[in-house]
Formats: sequence, structure tokens, C-alpha cells
Amino acid sequence: MTDCIHVIGAGLAGSEAAYQIAKRGIRVKLYEMKPHYYTPAHKQETFAELVCTNSLRSDQLENAVGLLKEELRMFDSLIMSCADQTRVPAGGALAVDREQFSAMVTRQITKNENIEIINEKVDKLPEDGITIIATGPLTQGGLNDEIKKYVGQEYMHFFDASAPIVTVDSVDMSKAFKASRYGKGEDDYINCPMEREEYETFYNALVEAEVVVLKDFEDLTVFEGCMPVEVMAKRGIDTMRFGPLKPVGLVNPHTGKEPYAVVQLRQDNSEGTLYNIVGFQTHLKWGEQKKVFGLIPGLENAEFIRYGVMHRNTFIHSPNTLNHYYRMIHNERIYFAGQITGVEGYVESCSSGLVSGINASLQFKGEPLLEFPRITALGALAHYVSDPTVKDFQPMNINFGIMEKLEQRMKDKKAKNLEIAKRSLAWVDKIGR
Repeated sequence: MTDCIHVIGAGLAGSEAAYQIAKRGIRVKLYEMKPHYYTPAHKQETFAELVCTNSLRSDQLENAVGLLKEELRMFDSLIMSCADQTRVPAGGALAVDREQFSAMVTRQITKNENIEIINEKVDKLPEDGITIIATGPLTQGGLNDEIKKYVGQEYMHFFDASAPIVTVDSVDMSKAFKASRYGKGEDDYINCPMEREEYETFYNALVEAEVVVLKDFEDLTVFEGCMPVEVMAKRGIDTMRFGPLKPVGLVNPHTGKEPYAVVQLRQDNSEGTLYNIVGFQTHLKWGEQKKVFGLIPGLENAEFIRYGVMHRNTFIHSPNTLNHYYRMIHNERIYFAGQITGVEGYVESCSSGLVSGINASLQFKGEPLLEFPRITALGALAHYVSDPTVKDFQPMNINFGIMEKLEQRMKDKKAKNLEIAKRSLAWVDKIGR
């Protein structure tokens, strides 16, 4: 047995795992290939880079991801601490200044005396010692082949996409307006309203726009929670109006009426100079994005500082591979964490890093592992990815549907969800940090 635990990858999951191990007095060797090598989706040298969006989604306890965030806070999550300190206005959601967030995580990891950072590309797994593989959904090269050998099966895959970012000064506020849906938070979102004719013009241009040709992969399998807007549009003319362009809860102050559809922009940095187009993950060619998104009222002359991009995400068939500690069934010194396990989303990736980091630490010390029950959001995710009865395994965001049901029946959905949250947080409070 080595005198340390290896963590491969310093994304959200790897950074969280390394922190949880180090705070328990155990040495960590944290391997990160940046800044020498980058995946197609990554640009920053820092750890825990947020690629697709700057939002960690709802911060409300009646929402499952809000509950998951609160559980993480109670377990002293590094990722949540940094997110809370770098948050930007986003109504009832937790959104962050992505550069400040990533920089803060990096500082906390770098200054930790128990963490040794090794900036090199890993092509082979360590031959001894406990190892957490948190290389993310874009694992490539020799390590990709190495993991296949350990897993003993072919990977599955899906495609993921990120949304464009524009400068706030380039938005025409004579057409757009600031507001938050349902009165949650202050006027945190910029809203670009559309009347029916404007929406139909935009819709027709979107479904006819040219997308980037997928050279290497013919099968386009998209994750439902991060679907390219043009794929969504092709499902039907009203699909977007019941999704990211839903106008419910918003009144256009220029007309005093609810719009036919509305495109929302969310603050992307702490200075409030950059906004991302909510729900507009896309695989359109960059010239097409400028043309089609310029049809949105208020964005006719928008300055795009980043266009939407698309990349392939890869994950293992965890139900055949992992148990609910995120540890391999047939190799007890190997753990997996992050999106490579099939958890989907920033917060979910962080949660797998926390659970695997805590349990790798307990295993290192020769102590019993900590089982997170399905009454918690942390445990529900861990049990979902390790459920051997799941046949068509697909990436999953946290939701109340995979958590253990209440004994009593409750008709009010919000009250029921809050009761589930209360039960979960009582368990977390009892366990402590």
C-alpha cells in the first residue's frame, strides 16, 4: 500500500475528492494534464473549469439539486464553498463568475499541504494504492484505452453542447427588459420577448440552419438536459416555447402583456458585462449562430465573445462496474467520480467526488465505508449509477424520483419535496462532517 491516494483529474469531481481526502490528513497525488494538454472543450489553465454554463441550477430546497447543494455544504464541500463565494445574481438559482470560481478552487487545492499536484498526462493507472479516476467525459488517448481494460467493456457516449455568451452592452434594451421569472430574486435576467411572427421567423431559420458536420461519429445521441437548441426545435414548433423560451411568469413592460415566447440571458461574470443565452446550447456553425440568433429581438447587433460549441461526452456502464461507494466491484482499490460515472451536471459531479473521496479515505485508514442512503440526494445518485437492474443506463441529473419515497402520501408537490429535504438533512446533520 502506498502512503497516498491518487486522484486523476482536477475537474469538479477530482478537486472535491482531493480536498475531502486531504482534510482527513491523508496525502494526495493529484494528476492534472493542463496546462500541457487540453480537451476540445477546455480553455482555462485552472482547476474545476465550468465548460457549458455558469449555473449550478436551483438553490431552493424544494428542488432536488437545491437539496443536493445543501447536503454538500453540510459535508464541507470545497466546490460549494467556492461557488457560494463567487456567485452572481441569478434569481432562485446559484450561478457563479466562472473564472473567479475556478481560480478560487485552484488556490484552495494548490495551497493545501497534503496535496501534491502533478501536471502531466496520465496514460496508465498507478499499479498500487487507492486511485480515484475523475478524468471527466472527454477522457482520451492511452488512459481511455487503459480504463476500457479495467472496465472490461466498451464505453457508451452522448453529445453535449454549450451556449453562446454575449456582451451586455450589445443587447438592445429598448426591446429587451430585465426581470426574474415568478418574482424570484431581483431583476437578474435580461429577457428578449418575441411575438408570434417573430418567433416563427426565428424558428424557421433555426431548423434550416447549417450545423457542424460530425466527422468522427455518425450517431448523434444527445443528453436531454443539455440538448442543442436546434435539435429541440426540430421536435416541434412549440417545443422551445414549453422549454427554454417559456414566457410564463414574465410581462413585457414595453407592451404590458405576456410575450408569445421569451429568450433569457443570465449574468456570466461578477462585473455583469457578460451574459449567456439560457438553454441555447448549440452545434450550429458560428456564422449561422450570428445570423440566426441575431433574429431574436434585442440581439440584432449582439457581440458574441464565445459561440456555442459541441463535444462528445463519454461514460462507463456504471451499474455493471461500480457499487454505491463509486468503487469498482471487481477492483476495490479503484474508484470513479464525475461525469464518467453517468452522473450528469456540475453539482452531481461534485457529489460523486465527495462520496468517493470520503470513502477512499476511510478505506485508506482501514475503517468501515460510509453508506449514503437513498433518503439523501447524495445517496440517491450513488445508488442510481450502481443499480444492476438498470438495463438502458443513461446519464442522470439528481431528481426526487430516484430518492426513497416518503411513507406518508402528500398531494402538495412542494410540501412533499420539502419533507423529503427535511428528512435528508436530518440524516446529514446526524452524521456530521
